[in-house]
Amino acid sequence: MKQVAIILLGLLLMGQAVAQESVTEFRGAIVRGDQSTNKIALIFTGDEFGDGLPAVIRMLKTEEIHASFFLTGNFYRNVDFNTHVTQLRELGNYLGSHSDKHLLYCDWENRDSLLVDRAVFEKDLHDSYDALHKFGVDKTQARYFLPPYEWYNDTIATWTHDMGLRLVNFTPGTRSTADYTYPEMGERYVDNQTIMKSILEYEQTDEHGLNGFMLLIHIGTDPRRQEKFYNELPALIRILKNKGYQFVRIDELLEPAPRH
Repeated sequence: MKQVAIILLGLLLMGQAVAQESVTEFRGAIVRGDQSTNKIALIFTGDEFGDGLPAVIRMLKTEEIHASFFLTGNFYRNVDFNTHVTQLRELGNYLGSHSDKHLLYCDWENRDSLLVDRAVFEKDLHDSYDALHKFGVDKTQARYFLPPYEWYNDTIATWTHDMGLRLVNFTPGTRSTADYTYPEMGERYVDNQTIMKSILEYEQTDEHGLNGFMLLIHIGTDPRRQEKFYNELPALIRILKNKGYQFVRIDELLEPAPRH
């Protein structure tokens, strides 16, 4: 993706991510939960594609775990996905906003720039919560917001805070966010084996393992990616369960970290 994982990882390693209380923040967003506890939040994002919904729902039911889903208003309004979104809600998973129209907030090369103004940002976010409300979830139940493209800056974090929400993003260090790539992308393509290896190697090499980790995966991908990483999740989850990890919703991972 999106260069985000590499950029964030580099900044984290340079000490620019700040641990506050039991969470780690980067530029105003929480990027990791309490590293002293063996809890992981499995996070799914979605906008255009939702082909993984049936497989992911089966996995959650079989493994008896919960996950967190940050979906756009586009996704929530898509009638092809409605039944599955309702199932996710009924099974006790977290449903949150990933914006309404999946806008890019700031330039990839000039992160401190803005490609939207405050009025556009606020309207887009309000619209996403209107779409989410149709599934019985209101803003007070979904105060964590994960930005589109997982890309944001300090201004976006401030605007999010001012709307009574809390900005979150994935924990950097693995290749899980590259599960959207496909072979036609050339060198940017990352296959399932590489993604799985990166997660398991991180667990072995980080002094805290995957404690407090927020592992992001896409709920659907372009058809040109024929191997779908969401199909590898049952094996990954069983491996990590055997290591003592618990899979929880993002609100369960981050609280009692204060809501703002």
